[in-house]
Amino acid sequence: MKIDITKIANAILYMIEKDVKHLNDRKVAILLFLMDFEHQKKTGEKIFNEEYIKDKRNPEPVVISEIFDIIANSEDLDEEDERLYIIQELLDYLDIEVLTKDKFIELKFIKMEEEFDKSLFTRKEINSIEAVIEKYGEDTARKVANATFKIQKVRDTALNEVII
Repeated sequence: MKIDITKIANAILYMIEKDVKHLNDRKVAILLFLMDFEHQKKTGEKIFNEEYIKDKRNPEPVVISEIFDIIANSEDLDEEDERLYIIQELLDYLDIEVLTKDKFIELKFIKMEEEFDKSLFTRKEINSIEAVIEKYGEDTARKVANATFKIQKVRDTALNEVII
């Protein structure tokens, strides 16, 4: 199963267009989980084909978290590395600013000229995305992360194990 980076980039564009507050890499990762979780609950399928594991602080998208870490740490990748392709695809849609804080590095997503491409998604996928943004758009990453631990499936999953 391969993640759909084009859909992920467009979901982030949509979050920017909908003026989702406190939008950084952590909040994006958690919102992607919630979108996939809600959609899978309704349809049996995920939107982004990402795998999410239970971390101490929140559900963690395996591939996207690794990509965000590579960007945050300005790691050099071999030109044959598949992750480089994923990063380039993401950067085709968004500019990513690396902000160094006191105790951590945060990624900020900036809209370029690309517009959200609704045609990439089914109507049901759009509904799932919109429902999550409507519910959590104003909240901080911490508040959204805390909300994920109220989900029984997350609670029942052991640390570092796959949730969905």
